[in-house]
Amino acid sequence: MKLWTNLRIITLLVVILLAVIAINPRPWQSGATLRFVERDSAAAIAGMTSPESTATPVLRERIIGIDGQKVYGEDDVFRLTKGLPANISVSIETNKRVYNLQTRPLLNITVLPEFETISTSSEVYNATSGVFETITETVTRNKTIEEVLGVEELGITTYDAPRTNIRLGLDLSGGARVLVRPVEKINATVTDQVIETMKKRLNVFGLSDVTVRPVSDLENNQYILIEIAGATERDVRELVLTQGKFEAKIGEEVVLRGGKDITYVCQSPDCSGLSRQRGCSQNAEGFACSFDFSMSMTPEAAELQANKTRTLAVVTNPDGQQYLNESLSLYLDDKLVDSLLIGASLKGSPTTQISISGGGSGATQKAAVEDTLYNMKQLQTVLITGSLPVKLEIVKTDSISAELGDEFIKNGLLVGALAFLAVTVVLVARYQKFKIAIPVLITLLSEIIIILGAAALLRWNLDLAGIAGILIAIGTGVDDQIVIADEVLSKQKEKITKASWRDKLGKAFFIIFTSYATGMAAMLPLLFAGAGLVKGFALTTMIGITIGVFITRPAYAVIMEHLETDEE
Repeated sequence: MKLWTNLRIITLLVVILLAVIAINPRPWQSGATLRFVERDSAAAIAGMTSPESTATPVLRERIIGIDGQKVYGEDDVFRLTKGLPANISVSIETNKRVYNLQTRPLLNITVLPEFETISTSSEVYNATSGVFETITETVTRNKTIEEVLGVEELGITTYDAPRTNIRLGLDLSGGARVLVRPVEKINATVTDQVIETMKKRLNVFGLSDVTVRPVSDLENNQYILIEIAGATERDVRELVLTQGKFEAKIGEEVVLRGGKDITYVCQSPDCSGLSRQRGCSQNAEGFACSFDFSMSMTPEAAELQANKTRTLAVVTNPDGQQYLNESLSLYLDDKLVDSLLIGASLKGSPTTQISISGGGSGATQKAAVEDTLYNMKQLQTVLITGSLPVKLEIVKTDSISAELGDEFIKNGLLVGALAFLAVTVVLVARYQKFKIAIPVLITLLSEIIIILGAAALLRWNLDLAGIAGILIAIGTGVDDQIVIADEVLSKQKEKITKASWRDKLGKAFFIIFTSYATGMAAMLPLLFAGAGLVKGFALTTMIGITIGVFITRPAYAVIMEHLETDEE
């Protein structure tokens, strides 16, 4: 019998080749792959962008050099960008192009008791005439001193360049996973709205490699699973818990709503950042800082605000500055964020641009600045993306470090190697022939390659549950191959006819198919159990045993038949 011309062997070889192409192994590849680029950071201004979550892993943009020095991995990026001085140019070379970044100082604004007068001009839409008019305002404010606290980060997050197209789950690559559910029953349309808003919110915040999908359990309870590689639990938790219902009130009347009334939110350094008027100050708990950024509203919202301010009285504070007798109160999810004084010049004026402010705190001045900028970024994100149609509550959160994921991979490879060795020893001891063990081991390796190829092709994330599924699949494969081997060897011992042997082999495959059907039936409920958290295990197991039954087991039977023929 010609082994290499057999259709089952050819099918196995073709499938293995396709799996290798899907995996696209590149053991020589080095560098640090971009995970995400923060908005309005030095990297973003230079033209760097976050990769699409659907982009092929080995083809994503990789940093290969910084200022002429070779980059082999993520550690090199950290080493070469740590401690850079402000206001210098940094050259970052990737596999696509060269970027020139400008480092920026991290400033602290100190407010002085002295005052200065500043004139500013702005474009204001006049609803009556239908044109924009230039209005000049003269503002008296405290003088400020800028103090450099350090250097802003470049705004890039990287990870060691992948050498295959196999996508690793959070258990192996590190990141955050949050399982949430709506506080009330919602339909599929509202669920889709929540998912789209959440995706946009996470992307605007600067997070990529985002997976947001609906899941359910066996009791048909609806959940939403959010997975973000390389993110922290805080990043996801606060964005999820914030429904994002933003309102600005004058007195008890709402004059501005987030989403539909907002046309633009500034995120660039020239119109957002630490407040130049309030800056940072020390208190009993540590330090507190303030931020502000500009925001534009629709002409309709501006006219509503103008109508409300027309009836307000003008008051003068002890410093001689004039304001209206009501403040503009900012609420986020019905909680007061800040209260802003309204200048007397805005009385009855339909201005489309206002300034939003807030704050943060920390034990040290630098920590307070970082917390303030983080809170500003979160509020900007909510204003840009609008509110979620329903409030969510967190059911479960997981946060795994990348270092722990590396340990999982190393331990998994070690356990796999030991299992492979144990199977070899048992087979040789059982059959007293090494050539009987070789086809089993070859088939075992073939199944692993094909399963990994399917994972790369289907773009599913391989996590610890998926690895367990692979082990289950190849374990059942070894059992099936032993059944086939026993039938082959029984022909040699009993000297039965070839037709009888094929009947016995058919009975062996009947056992194999029965076991396959049982395994598939057992895995189906697990696709939905645990709100989808064990879906990877069930899916990998089902694909693995299917590949074994229809591709590798038939090829193994042909190989064993070939060996049996040679024995005769």
